[in-house]
Amino acid sequence: MNGPPAAGAFPDAARPDAARETFDLIRRHLSPGLALTGSFAGRGAVEVSADGCRVVLSDGREVLDFGAYAVTLLGHRHPAVVAAVREQLDRMPVSTRSLANPVTARAAAALAGHFCPSLTKVCFGLNGSDAVEIAVKLARVATSRGRVIAVRGGFHGKSLGALALTHSPLYRAGLRGALIDVVHVAPDDAGAVARATAAGQVAAVVFEPVQGENGAAVLPVDVLRQWCEDAGRAGAFVIADEIQCGLRRCGERSVALAEGLPVDAVLVGKPLGGGVVPLSAVVCTEELYAPLAADPFLHSATFGGHPLGCAALPAALTAIEELAGHGRALAAALEVALAALARRHPDVVTGVRGRGLLRGVDFADARAAGTVVTELAGAGLLVSPCLGRPATVRLLPPLVATEADIAQAALMLDAALSAAGSRGPIRETT
Repeated sequence: MNGPPAAGAFPDAARPDAARETFDLIRRHLSPGLALTGSFAGRGAVEVSADGCRVVLSDGREVLDFGAYAVTLLGHRHPAVVAAVREQLDRMPVSTRSLANPVTARAAAALAGHFCPSLTKVCFGLNGSDAVEIAVKLARVATSRGRVIAVRGGFHGKSLGALALTHSPLYRAGLRGALIDVVHVAPDDAGAVARATAAGQVAAVVFEPVQGENGAAVLPVDVLRQWCEDAGRAGAFVIADEIQCGLRRCGERSVALAEGLPVDAVLVGKPLGGGVVPLSAVVCTEELYAPLAADPFLHSATFGGHPLGCAALPAALTAIEELAGHGRALAAALEVALAALARRHPDVVTGVRGRGLLRGVDFADARAAGTVVTELAGAGLLVSPCLGRPATVRLLPPLVATEADIAQAALMLDAALSAAGSRGPIRETT
């Protein structure tokens, strides 16, 4: 890895008042809430550079990034991905949209068959919501049905269509009448899909094999297998949303396919652009893709499959595969460390869940979780809170981390848990 640029390489960041100006601009032109959150996470400083799993702040501090909501699976500025994007930037960063682009074509070919031989069709987006919207749209058109089955606790995005699948009502206030027809089923109800498809109006079943926003909850494989079988019998498509848990984050290229689940699509995003550019994709069967094969303009987006993002994809996939074995060793070290911390702090930690490098730590209450996040911010460890599950915090180490990084993070967590325990249990009442 290249070392992070010195603070002097960023003139604005070098000024003592850079952070204050940044937060003032955010308050005036973005959101006061974002300014408050950012100031809290950085202890009044802002991010100015990053490399690998380290981020340098405007006050000169360096923090360990085990958060970033799963985007930086390859860490920050992975050299192979940066080189591929830089070369494309010098050549042709955007497409005319009228002419065929070889970079986009090669990226689609790199994804086709990457998960299994039957998933040969690709449609690109920029973020996870895009991929969810595209997949659901294709399923509804292909089946001429309107209903979608999603899972309680799931998160699929906040754009209008994807938001209907997201289970938490926190984000849907005032929008209920505008959302598509979605039925949310319990994650442990094996017969839910059979009952929901009995009326014959279901186009698709969508699930995350590991629910990231729900605190890294791993869905029962036997239940998912039954859902897939029942959906297939009913003529509904099965869509695995692996935007957060896929691409080796949880050890496998695809969690669903590794478990032998017969899915019609795998949705990927977040680290697909190598942590350098935004990129997502639907990777699916010919049957699900049929509406786009019949009419390629059924769905389009100005920057969907743009060359700059697509240039990153082959480099990112190659780097992820090269690091897969190292990732398994890191995951094992993380699992051991978190289990030891849970035993050491039983009054604060009520559970540890997840798979691979996607782990959720459950705390006694939201207050304890908040204390831990606050302590970690001061100590120099970034984590990802769960907005819909405030008593849980996610840890998402990148593949480029070392076992020494895991050990350092564990020491910081140990101190934070001790601080939370010293304040005594403060359980929320309903």
